[in-house]
Amino acid sequence: MAFLMSLMSQRKKLILLLMTFALVASACGSSSDTATGSSGESADDTTEESTEDSTEESAEITEINLGAIPDQDPELLARNYGLLADYLTEEVGVTVNFEPVTAYEAAVSQFRVGDLDIVWFGGLTGVQARLQVEGAEAIAQRDIDAEFTSVFIATTDSGIEPVSDVAGLSAVAGRSLTFGSESSTSGRLMPQSFLDQAGVTLDDLEGEAGFSGAHDKTIALVEAGTYEVGALNSQVWKSKVEAGEVDLEKVQLIFETPTYFDYHWVARPELGDDIQQKIVDALMNLDPSNPDHATILEFFGAESFIGTESANYADIETVGRESGLIEE
Repeated sequence: MAFLMSLMSQRKKLILLLMTFALVASACGSSSDTATGSSGESADDTTEESTEDSTEESAEITEINLGAIPDQDPELLARNYGLLADYLTEEVGVTVNFEPVTAYEAAVSQFRVGDLDIVWFGGLTGVQARLQVEGAEAIAQRDIDAEFTSVFIATTDSGIEPVSDVAGLSAVAGRSLTFGSESSTSGRLMPQSFLDQAGVTLDDLEGEAGFSGAHDKTIALVEAGTYEVGALNSQVWKSKVEAGEVDLEKVQLIFETPTYFDYHWVARPELGDDIQQKIVDALMNLDPSNPDHATILEFFGAESFIGTESANYADIETVGRESGLIEE
């Protein structure tokens, strides 16, 4: 009998021990589930990811770097783009800084790496820039850019007479000629394409073609007799003539080309649709009757800015690829 009582006592102790183990295991499992969640991730990991998502969603554009191809005198560009940057800062509600560049290629490369958020490009550089930044878009242009032109000018001593059509540019063969920048749409790409249409290649010129680097410099070189012929932006030519800054006894207009799309603003996708639209609206709201706005519009040689889209520059891309200035 004593033996049976001892055995029953041991069984009770064993049952109590097993129940204790079960309770401990259950508590551990509950704690583990609470820490990891149903997905198995730790609470700390979930909180961290939630914080990161919240940070990304709350991030806002606080500064915009604006650039432009250096197609005119650097001091002129700095002064007038500075005025535009101040205007956009007020209208968009974000600080806009003008960041000057020294070469057309630099404007493209700085846009590509994100140092510049929005840039005033020519047709060619705008296409080059967009092709290097996925999601970048042309967003605005001047009223005059939908039907832009280039001009060919020549020294009065050259004996070259004004011509009425592209075929007449054959008169440029055997003459010295300077373009603007090598990457300029209106000062190189399109003028060269019209020369090609006239049957004139660069090998047909006297000596190698020059590259002045800017439209106003092209005028100066032809006026000085350094080159007999020059090709440049028609808007710069007309504005310089109207301002009395060209000696028409030494240099003359010989041809204005057919029209094409040219200059435009290109924006990086990181700016977002809202900021991009605010910039477009601000540009379109420039009012020539407002003296401050008129100064900006006069610098751009335009009555107004209008919206645009990347598809408008498909022909520029085609010519650029044919000339080897746009590569895959």
